[in-house]
Amino acid sequence: DEHLLNPEEVAERYHVDINPSKPSESKGLNVNQAEKLLEENGPNILTPPKRKHPILKYLECLMTLFNILLILAGILMYILFAIDPANNQPNTYLGAIFLGVAFLNAFIEFYQLQKSAAILESFLNMIPQQCYVIREGKLLQIQASTLVLGDIVFIKMGDKVPADLFVFSATDMKVDNSSLTGESEPQERLKTNTYSNPLEATNICFNGTLVVSGEGFGIVIRTGDNTVLGQIAGLTAGEEKNKSPLAVEIDKFVKIIATIAILCGIIFFGIGMKIMPNNLTANVAFAISVLVAWVPEGLPATVTILLTIAAKRMAAQNVLVKDLQGVETLGAITLLATDKTGTLTRNQMTVTYIWTSLNIYSAFQSVQSENTPFDPSVPGIQEIIHISFLCSRAKFDRTDVPFNERAILGDATETGLIRFAHQNVDDYDGLINSYPKVFEIPFNSETKWALTIHKKRHEKGDLTLYIKGAPERVLRLCSTILSDNDAIPLTDEHQKNYDEVYEFMASKGHRVLAFARLLLPSDKYPENYEFKKEDKNYPTGDYCFVGLCSLEDPPKHGVREAIGSCRRAGIRVMMVTGDHPLTAESIGRKINLMISDTKPLIAKKTGRPIESIHESEYNAIVVHGEQIDSLSENDWDTVFSKDEIIFARTSPSHKLEIVKRAQSLGHIVGVTGDG
Repeated sequence: DEHLLNPEEVAERYHVDINPSKPSESKGLNVNQAEKLLEENGPNILTPPKRKHPILKYLECLMTLFNILLILAGILMYILFAIDPANNQPNTYLGAIFLGVAFLNAFIEFYQLQKSAAILESFLNMIPQQCYVIREGKLLQIQASTLVLGDIVFIKMGDKVPADLFVFSATDMKVDNSSLTGESEPQERLKTNTYSNPLEATNICFNGTLVVSGEGFGIVIRTGDNTVLGQIAGLTAGEEKNKSPLAVEIDKFVKIIATIAILCGIIFFGIGMKIMPNNLTANVAFAISVLVAWVPEGLPATVTILLTIAAKRMAAQNVLVKDLQGVETLGAITLLATDKTGTLTRNQMTVTYIWTSLNIYSAFQSVQSENTPFDPSVPGIQEIIHISFLCSRAKFDRTDVPFNERAILGDATETGLIRFAHQNVDDYDGLINSYPKVFEIPFNSETKWALTIHKKRHEKGDLTLYIKGAPERVLRLCSTILSDNDAIPLTDEHQKNYDEVYEFMASKGHRVLAFARLLLPSDKYPENYEFKKEDKNYPTGDYCFVGLCSLEDPPKHGVREAIGSCRRAGIRVMMVTGDHPLTAESIGRKINLMISDTKPLIAKKTGRPIESIHESEYNAIVVHGEQIDSLSENDWDTVFSKDEIIFARTSPSHKLEIVKRAQSLGHIVGVTGDG
């Protein structure tokens, strides 16, 4: 319940000294407190799964029904030799082959498991995570694993959140929760919160998420397995591992073969006793020979070798196979549940359309607009490009390497705008240095815009003001609109045109931003003018509206074809995402995951009430995460009876529930994605 408390109450609960007004001057825990808490609660790491001794692992691989059948057959060969050594000398070799095949088969599977485990472990140990904490009034860099409850952590753009934190100070901070919730939009973090659901709280940062802009201070409220990430890991770890379809089929086959072999052995033993009632030894030997003859000793080795070859082929495609039989299971799936962000889409916001000087342009170089081909030299487009990279807080991890090798530190929207700008200017770094920033008001949730002033000369003076943000907020601050590089008064006709374009962009599920500028006159704002945020001595209105720009997280290349291949193979593909239902459906339709009309769409097209639409009339459904907990057994049957399914706004526990429900209906489910 920490998200419902104020900073002082949280600090009191965790016995830590904080300074909310000047967080960098907080005292934090002392070293003794930290050591004691670390001893009491353990390190800030997720408990790894219990490790089995290699011998136990090998015995597990050995104790499959098929291997047991081979071992029994081998033992029976030696029993035959014991009964009649003179006539059964060759059978000892056959017995050795049976036993050798069983042990070798188990070794191949064991070796693959050990190799996969070693590779995974090497990934985990590659980068020991560091973080900044305040202890005894000093800012220290420590191992994230030594964090304790009550520690004050400082996080900034580009940092991975090391534990669940209560934020008591934040400056323009946004986090990317996509790895936890699938939500592709960066979430703002503030010291205040109005949400009762902790997953939606704006004053909580979750372990494993990424800070994409700004910085902040937070109190550690959960560590290790107690974090939300740890609880999710616990959900999956607690699940019993089911046998793969291949293992089930092999067990079934072994039982049938064993039954037939035993029956044949008994029948032939009975026939032998009828013909030669006085020769028990010969009859037993004959019955055992018949029984062993049924054992297909080459099959398990063949299956294991084929699976190993498949695993090697997948390794060449950078796919790590943890379990050999998982290769075959993947080929037997009937339903594929896939995340959206970063799996179906690139997780890379891309500029799609630009509206400026009362014309709309397609930013897709390959799909030009019929009437207005995209041209970066058009004054309005040029101005939007300049605003994109000048009015931005995105930074590069380094600037001494070519642009394509740099990592952009910033949220997905800022990153998309920076990439777009770089593609359409000749000297990106040169332009940034040519127009230095002299004043800035960062984006915040109240104003929903960001403002910067740059040394950029024009006919009226030396300074230019740029603003970008939510379209309705930016338009409200404008009195003129750009038309062929001239500012003309904003009219109702312009407003109508704006509304149509905004609706067109938003209907495609794109994110829409507005851009505006103001050429500051030198008589009022000379080059050395000192702007102050507190005094509001900068222009707060009468801007010139430059235009709109839409961005989307585009589908990955080849996704549409892959979905088509799955359908032809008899695999149904459904999307399970934390994103907004409209965005999810829009992407689903672009990649042909959803082709048919949904119930609301049929109601809209036919003009009928939605309640009158029968289940048989539609074959596509979008389910909101809030509905999942209240779905009855019949509702689940209805959902999975549809060929095209999208689950939106889902949490990790919802995703687990969806997979379980699908499995209970007889589906073999494959899951892909990081959300």
